[in-house]
Amino acid sequence: MLNPDIFQFPMKRRTALKLGGAALARLAWGQQNQNPANTQLHVLPVQGNVSMLVGAGGNIAVQTGKDGVLLVDTGLAQNADKVLAMIREMSKGTIRYVINTHVHPDHVGGNEKIAKAGKTIAGGNVVGNIGESASEGAAVIAHENVLNRMSAPTGQQAPTPQGAWPTDTFFVTEKDMFFNGEGIQILHQPNAHTDGDSIVFFRRSDVIAAGDLFTPGTYPIIDLPRGGNVQGIIAALNQIIKLSIPADKQEGGTYVIPGHGHLCDQADVVVYRDMVTIVRDRVQDMVKKGMTLAQVKAAQPTLDYDPLYGSNTGFWTTDMFVEAVYKSLSEKPEKK
Repeated sequence: MLNPDIFQFPMKRRTALKLGGAALARLAWGQQNQNPANTQLHVLPVQGNVSMLVGAGGNIAVQTGKDGVLLVDTGLAQNADKVLAMIREMSKGTIRYVINTHVHPDHVGGNEKIAKAGKTIAGGNVVGNIGESASEGAAVIAHENVLNRMSAPTGQQAPTPQGAWPTDTFFVTEKDMFFNGEGIQILHQPNAHTDGDSIVFFRRSDVIAAGDLFTPGTYPIIDLPRGGNVQGIIAALNQIIKLSIPADKQEGGTYVIPGHGHLCDQADVVVYRDMVTIVRDRVQDMVKKGMTLAQVKAAQPTLDYDPLYGSNTGFWTTDMFVEAVYKSLSEKPEKK
């Protein structure tokens, strides 16, 4: 476990964190299609009840307290044992809830093993533990589109094992809960990174888990086949900005845990939102002029941002991002 002293805030050490942000994000994306046998996990205490667990795939938010443990995402399946070991170092409490921000395996891969290690609470935290057999496994909460993507119609092979599926889904804009002494808002962001994305806002701790709606080391991943759209990404980033409040000199205040990369605050999200909006506007203007995808790529609408966010290799390239933006603005988003 990392020494938390090296991550003290306010942001005196922000520069050191940012230097490794892009590399960390690209490493995490690469891990989605690899088996990182020697992955090392680290914990960063954020503030309040919330910490950030890094290295399991996507970043994991961990809320601990008298009621037990709540996780936002579970990382890759092959890292589940390491995640559980790290959680046991952080808290002796029982894992009660897992919240999934979206469907990708670097965020939900550990669902089955990690949820099985926990126990359900009945009655919306009102009554005590229910019977042993019925209480086995933590509740897994996600938007219903996550379940739709992980499961399959009767008679067809599902892309993920049933033990990893959400057990508590919602279809409305917002699902609220109260755990470990604070209100938690789960806010669905339609047709953004995918069609099932959620932001998780820990209100008392003042921490937002953004999932892959916000990845500060790379251009946003727009999963078109699963309902992603650049317009939804911008709307979600605006929602994060609306929820967050900066502290002195626009630093600190509300902290944002991204899907991959370094811990951020509102200023980081504003810079990222502005970049995505400017690229969207450039491509939108080209679409209105009737330019083809090849012509748009040749015009290099991301050129001035490529040193910060671009990549010619790996899981998600600049070329793929431009194509996803173009198709977002040229086609209707797919809904399942």
